[in-house]
Amino acid sequence: MTIRKAAPSDIPAIISVLKISLGEDQLAVSEEVWNFKHEDNPFGKSIVFVAEENEKIIGVRAFMRWNWKNENQVYKACRAVDTATHPEHRGKGIFKKLTLKAVEAAREEGVNFIFNTPNEQSRPGYLKMGWETAGKIKVGLFPAWNSFWRLRKNQQGFSIDKNLSPKDLDSLCKEWNNRLARTSGLYTPKSPDYLRWRYEINPLQNYEVYNGAGIYMAAIVKYRKNFKELRIVECIFGDGNSNPKDVKKLIKKWSLKFGVHVISFSPELMKINGPSISGSFGPILTIRNLNTEFPNMPEISDVQKWTYSLGDLELF
Repeated sequence: MTIRKAAPSDIPAIISVLKISLGEDQLAVSEEVWNFKHEDNPFGKSIVFVAEENEKIIGVRAFMRWNWKNENQVYKACRAVDTATHPEHRGKGIFKKLTLKAVEAAREEGVNFIFNTPNEQSRPGYLKMGWETAGKIKVGLFPAWNSFWRLRKNQQGFSIDKNLSPKDLDSLCKEWNNRLARTSGLYTPKSPDYLRWRYEINPLQNYEVYNGAGIYMAAIVKYRKNFKELRIVECIFGDGNSNPKDVKKLIKKWSLKFGVHVISFSPELMKINGPSISGSFGPILTIRNLNTEFPNMPEISDVQKWTYSLGDLELF
């Protein structure tokens, strides 16, 4: 067996292994999706390794690039995402070999840490390879009073309503980043390129998006067993006094449009007036620190020290 870095020519075989391993009905994967995540990411191309036997790819492991900042210091990170082993080759330790090889490559490239939100089945394997738990992601919840009893039977289509000029959106992002730089938590720096990639051209998930009047907001609708959730994945707003009110009006508009029962949001970045609750309701964040000698390295092993939107840590 050979473990090596993936090449662009490997993509069709990688897609095949992912589909065989995870099931086509469970995985929305194609060359378009792969390139979106791993080639077109504004933070950079992913670190990807493959396992090969008899000139056939039998396993894959991808670390997607991400940036976090603390104050004005940028920390290079990767998110451990796509991984698969061909069913005929399980039990050979391929997942571990690929992951540790990718970890070493990330360290050599100067990546500061790796993060992900593995499920209950895969988390023990990561912990054995040096990951540590940083805690559960905090989520805020409040009832959608204006739409709770006015549910729509049919799903409304998602739309993208863009009113800001590229220059104004860039200014809004810079204003937002500068505000977060004055906080003590890690944050993902926002830019027009990032927002377009993450929410507006994402082939994996359609988002409801609005920008205008000093606001950029994105949301998705999640179907639960007995209710519908409007999840605010991104909410960037300027310093104007009217912006919190405008945000609340937009949330009410979207609640009625989609007929939801509850709204979820990041209590780290949004303050909602009224009867809301917040707590550690999200998945467990795990961390692999690669560079403890980095100057002024912030505390990354405690998710309470992070400042994040739900979109920053959403699995996609």
